[in-house]
Amino acid sequence: MNRLHGSAILLVIVMALILSCAPGKQKLIPREILFGNPDKAALRISPDAAKISYLAPLDGVLNVWVAPVDKPTEAVAVTHDTLRGIRIYFWSYTNQHIIYLQDLGGDENWQIHAVNVDTKEDKNLTPFEEIIGPDGKPMTMPNGKQLRPRATIQEVSYKFTNEILVGLNNRNPQYFDIYRLNILTCDMKMILQNDEFMAFQTDDDYNIRYAMQMRADGGADMYTPNPQGGWTLFDRIPMEDMLTTQPITFDKTGQILYMIDSRGRNSAALTATNLQTGEKQVIYENEKADLSDIMIHPTERTIEAAASDYIRTEWKVLDKSIQPDMDYLNDMTKGDIQVTSRSLDDKIWTIASIVDNGPVRYYLYDRDNKHATFLFTNRRNLERVTLSHMHPFVIQSRDSLDLISYLTLPYWTDKDNNGKPNAPIPMVLFVHGGPWARDSWGYDPYHQWLANRGYAVLSVNYRGSTGFGKNFINAGNLEWAGKMHNDLIDAVNWSIAEGIADSSKIAIMGGSYGGYATLVGLTFTPDIFACGVDIVGPSNIQTLLETIPPYWAPQIQIFTTRVGDYRTESGREFLKSRSPLTFVDNIKKPLLIGQGANDPRVKQAEADQIVKAMEEKSIPVTYVLFPDEGHGFARPENRTAFNAVTEIFLSENLGGRYQPIGKDFQGSSIEVPTGADQIPTLLSALEMDKKSTEAESEPETKPAPVQ
Repeated sequence: MNRLHGSAILLVIVMALILSCAPGKQKLIPREILFGNPDKAALRISPDAAKISYLAPLDGVLNVWVAPVDKPTEAVAVTHDTLRGIRIYFWSYTNQHIIYLQDLGGDENWQIHAVNVDTKEDKNLTPFEEIIGPDGKPMTMPNGKQLRPRATIQEVSYKFTNEILVGLNNRNPQYFDIYRLNILTCDMKMILQNDEFMAFQTDDDYNIRYAMQMRADGGADMYTPNPQGGWTLFDRIPMEDMLTTQPITFDKTGQILYMIDSRGRNSAALTATNLQTGEKQVIYENEKADLSDIMIHPTERTIEAAASDYIRTEWKVLDKSIQPDMDYLNDMTKGDIQVTSRSLDDKIWTIASIVDNGPVRYYLYDRDNKHATFLFTNRRNLERVTLSHMHPFVIQSRDSLDLISYLTLPYWTDKDNNGKPNAPIPMVLFVHGGPWARDSWGYDPYHQWLANRGYAVLSVNYRGSTGFGKNFINAGNLEWAGKMHNDLIDAVNWSIAEGIADSSKIAIMGGSYGGYATLVGLTFTPDIFACGVDIVGPSNIQTLLETIPPYWAPQIQIFTTRVGDYRTESGREFLKSRSPLTFVDNIKKPLLIGQGANDPRVKQAEADQIVKAMEEKSIPVTYVLFPDEGHGFARPENRTAFNAVTEIFLSENLGGRYQPIGKDFQGSSIEVPTGADQIPTLLSALEMDKKSTEAESEPETKPAPVQ
């Protein structure tokens, strides 16, 4: 081979490699794979270790399936939800019943069901539809809608096979009475009428041990029942520790109280208090991060391991008896390990292994034989596509706070996998909700979706986020649209300085507080972002706080001390100064809003009022509404539909790739009250979906018989 010919071949090879890394050559991952129902998820073992259960679609809707533990492929559906799908479930200690919660259209007014896994008989244990007021009439909300009661799970104990403790606010919408509920007979017995406490701590014997009541200063008091039928003050929690201090559970004797506790320290530690002597012991602490999880023996109630999540979840074994198990599991898989359930004899565990660039892998773990059997992944199709890695970064705020952040890049732009693209690219700043929540490392469908479309995706744990100590949380007090937003801007500036983001092509997007942050971004810093996507975000903090769910009222001081006090004139003026609705005139970049009509936290009015204000000022906006959703989009048909709209919207404003809408509106309740003409192909897709729906609803006609 001559030198010239060899150089030509080399050039061809180099060009092929370059083209193989070009975004146009990377396959679009269908939205259905990322946002449709999982194949199987939420693996659980029955208390007697005879059966496994998991969530999987039945006729396109998530339901609970059950199989013999030795025949996992012979699972059958035991629930038959036909609309929203089941997301919260667990085994009862009868070993014959699955308990699950379901609401109506996303209103979060949960009802508790028990289904017999053999007969498939499904009982609604809390079938209450009304809250009857003092006048004997059903109570309604300010908008005239009927107020529906909400049921909660208070305690489930192996000592009472047929009974559970539940909370129910069908007598007083603000407070939950405590009932003992028989899941076989549906008999309910009130054990505490409650008109003053926001929460309770109970034990395995179904005794009410503590009651929590908020103070006007935003702190809380813990009370214990006294022999006279009243309550005696047990402990006080200052406001600054309120989000990082609370009781967790008791040991087997009931005389050791386990708490997460930040008093006297910054990060929340795991403590054990001897209730007879008053002695308190710190069992676990991490100076950088709060306690995030514990492993506790099902019957002995000993704390076996504790975890914290600074950059990634780290477990510390506290009981040496499980050290061999944890060593085996950590050696078996590359992912972060979660024990999702345990049999009552503690011999069988169900395990989830979580990675950042692939599906969750589920295992059945036999402790006696130290052997884990792989069962399934939650999304098979993810095994067939190339996903991107999530890179943790610590970004410094302008006042020197550490902002733990996570960046995902299109894998073809980051061949050496160091979290830096070959050249600056469009970016989506994806802001978490809460704000008292956090972003964590692991598989994130939104990160993978947006990276696959060609965007860098950055999620920032701004001040006020949980998990990093009380000082970090309290640094966000009264800083909505203030220093909390500065943190986001600092992260954006970091991404530009690091050569990650193209400064002219940055979007801001998020849900709940993240939706609010989006509106703040377009009103307070209108020149930073190219566009914004607000999902169920509040536009006016005063109206947000005035319309909270009634059962949040006992803890309203959390909001008034940390967000602003809507009850005073000065507080209202402050909230007005931090509300995007006040500064609608500043919006000059495209905005897409998604809202659920039944949202109990951020009412539809929050979206309606900013849309109306923008229309009155002739500012373009696209408003997408789902009549059968609440705080977020639970139905996969609605998630996929909204993301189809979002994809085109982002492509128009950032230049990334998009998958045409196609049939992604089918089965969705999507409505676009305004601005459909602002997004290419949206009007035609809505019209096609309307015609398709009308065709399906028309009765079949047959030709008349020949006479």
